[in-house]
Amino acid sequence: MAGIVGATGSSESSLVKSALGKLGHRGRCGPVVYELDQTTQGQVWPNGWQTHSGSLTRHGVVLDGAIYNWKELAHGASTVHNALENLYQQKGPGFVSELDGPFALIMASEDGLFAARDRFGMAPLYQGVYHGAPCFASEVKALLGWARDIREFAPGHYYRHGEGDVSYHRLEKADPSAMTGEEAATRLLKSLDHAVEKHLALTDSVGAWLSGGLDSSAIAALASTQTSEFHTFSVGLKGAPDLEYARLVAAFIEAEHHELEVTQEDILKILPEVIYHLESFDAWLIRSSVMNFMVGKLASDYVPTVFSGEGGDEMLAGYHYLKSLDQADIADELVDITNRLHNTALQRVDRCSSAHGLTVCTPFLDRDVVETAMQIPTRYKLWRNGSVVEKWVLRRMMDGLLPDAVVSRTKAKFWEGSGVSDMIETYANGVISDSDFESERALPDGSTLISKEELMYYRIFREHFGNLKDLSFVGRTKGADC
Repeated sequence: MAGIVGATGSSESSLVKSALGKLGHRGRCGPVVYELDQTTQGQVWPNGWQTHSGSLTRHGVVLDGAIYNWKELAHGASTVHNALENLYQQKGPGFVSELDGPFALIMASEDGLFAARDRFGMAPLYQGVYHGAPCFASEVKALLGWARDIREFAPGHYYRHGEGDVSYHRLEKADPSAMTGEEAATRLLKSLDHAVEKHLALTDSVGAWLSGGLDSSAIAALASTQTSEFHTFSVGLKGAPDLEYARLVAAFIEAEHHELEVTQEDILKILPEVIYHLESFDAWLIRSSVMNFMVGKLASDYVPTVFSGEGGDEMLAGYHYLKSLDQADIADELVDITNRLHNTALQRVDRCSSAHGLTVCTPFLDRDVVETAMQIPTRYKLWRNGSVVEKWVLRRMMDGLLPDAVVSRTKAKFWEGSGVSDMIETYANGVISDSDFESERALPDGSTLISKEELMYYRIFREHFGNLKDLSFVGRTKGADC
């Protein structure tokens, strides 16, 4: 995990360094860092930049994230950075479709600036324009004040000078494989185990955000069997269901558990910091991020890397509303909501970890896990046999590996399980008048705020980032305006 910035033009080094100053929380990129000389039309800098001693290199690549298979793809490369350069030179920009892992990268070469983002958008990347040329950064705040036309760089895309943005991957519905429910559970377990193993190969100190829900508990249980010391972290208001279930899971898997009990005052106090890092005012996203942000801070005191159960509901049909859909429509809906994760839930996961210098791992969105999940018939995801059971295949997979109460626990929204429920909404309704809401809900870009709670968040957002006329980079939760 790192903060990266790239700009075209060999005279922009001071500008890029200043932009990187706003990404210091994202951590360092690594020991090998590149600066370009005057003969190359580009500047790429990682967070914590420094130059090589002696002459400066003409080529370079900076990376935010991890590439699990770089040694397999580029035999003989000494570092992941060398591997990416070699692959680009040998195969051209299409090499990014072969990369396995969460990544955003910016590369400088004789062709000009090149940028790419992983297929689901687990690593963030934004694009703007400066003096008619493209520029890139890990977060919007690094581009504000000098770049225009700022937008999110789409997941599954690369940018190459002369070609513009090119799509190399988008998740599509797959034909289900012929398998029994037991076979589906076995295949899912094997792929998730392997995904966890790939993450653990990069670190020897790790933990998990643990809500006590099925997804986070499943990942924690699998990871705890592959490491000698495993930490779990949970946060909630006093008496919150998540705290109780998390304790139960932590004891069952024999993890070293850390718990933080917070108050309404704590939540309201931290909102400005959450919104600054999240770069959003979407009501549902912020409501779910507050506790996530706090548990991220808690985890950063103990480990550099955490596991998250993000993606399980999208891959395996965990949301309540899916029960109302026809069976034939579920697969399409799961693809749609998975493709929307990049600027909502995955943005929450990234910012609530990177704000505290943490790296987060999301095994449910591992390339091989997604391929396996897409092949599982939807009848094993949303089981209809007298009663409707969401994520049946995951429950079957974890039978005996988690307490029965957790395996059978129904889905709860993050803010509900942690005890927040409608607390923030109630507070906002009490401090914002009807007349203020009506006069302020129309935004400069023509969009409309959906509630007083969202107006409260937008006011904080505006204090941080100004009265922006273009808000297209702000992701909106599907169905939030319903």
